[in-house]
Amino acid sequence: MAAAAKTTTAAATTTTEEETFNPRFLVVSLGNPAPYAESLHSAGHLALQSLQQTLHRQGVNQPSFSSNRIAKKATKASLGDKYTLLQCPTLMNISGPWIARAWKEVLESHVESQNQDPNRPLGLIIVNDDLEEDMAAVKVLKWAKSHRGHNGLKSIMASMKPADYPDSKWARISVGIGRPEARDAATVSDYVLKPWSKYQKETLYEKSAPGVLAALKEIEEAWRLSTKKGAR
Repeated sequence: MAAAAKTTTAAATTTTEEETFNPRFLVVSLGNPAPYAESLHSAGHLALQSLQQTLHRQGVNQPSFSSNRIAKKATKASLGDKYTLLQCPTLMNISGPWIARAWKEVLESHVESQNQDPNRPLGLIIVNDDLEEDMAAVKVLKWAKSHRGHNGLKSIMASMKPADYPDSKWARISVGIGRPEARDAATVSDYVLKPWSKYQKETLYEKSAPGVLAALKEIEEAWRLSTKKGAR
């Protein structure tokens, strides 16, 4: 009987931990404004649009994107209960300073609204295009992983440090866009900045959201486990 009681108690404790740890996430996609908004370099924006629609269809409170004033810029945002989805409004190469300001702004609002509840922390996720992966393939990457020449990630890493926010979880999600056969800089630049084809757009829109949603859940579970381990 004693052994059974211990097992029941352990199971109840695990269930309680899973129920109480309920983080929120600021998810920011990288891309470029017009005239490059509909190019492969802006695949992160398209993935976020698809994610919002997927969550909405699943009955999650994830409103359609609308213009909001965030970090002093008009920003396309979907402000849900769990996910705050933002499309970075700046040029890719200078996205870091704006994302740093947006993070601080959203974090301050979150802390105030949640009354510093330790079971309701805020994480930061960056969603970006990836030349090294097949079209619409989604991958979770640690924040400190090499930017592999991605100028948007370079700008972000130069503008903000995770060590300044030890209670938060930061991670990256990459969305594959394939790569041209030629590897010279001019060809690669043309590939990522020219308007995407109908096939590319449809493939990214239809296939990226399930992968991004699975990646978000993977990141949350890893965070929960690390928090549980740290509490021991």
